[in-house]
Amino acid sequence: MSFQDNLAVLAAIDHLSGLDVLHNGETIHHIPAAPGKLGSLKLYHALAQEFDGVLNREAAERGLALFAEHVADAEAHPGKHPNIDLLFKVKAEDLTLKLKPLER
Repeated sequence: MSFQDNLAVLAAIDHLSGLDVLHNGETIHHIPAAPGKLGSLKLYHALAQEFDGVLNREAAERGLALFAEHVADAEAHPGKHPNIDLLFKVKAEDLTLKLKPLER
């Protein structure tokens, strides 16, 4: 399935203003509810729901599967897709981070 097909089946994010990714209680990454970021926000929110707010190797692999065709572009152009790059980092370094959806 494509990224757009995957997004179509994920939970709504109308109630969110963004999502923070935390390491040891400190925000290390933020995804705002802003144009151009809503797909990533929806995907990360789905990961937060599915993995009880934990972003680990398993959650990162699931996220990469959901990003679908964008993963190859992210691999070819490091830095172009920071939300995918974070999933690569979590997987490569076997990190465990916390996902904190931010309510409006």
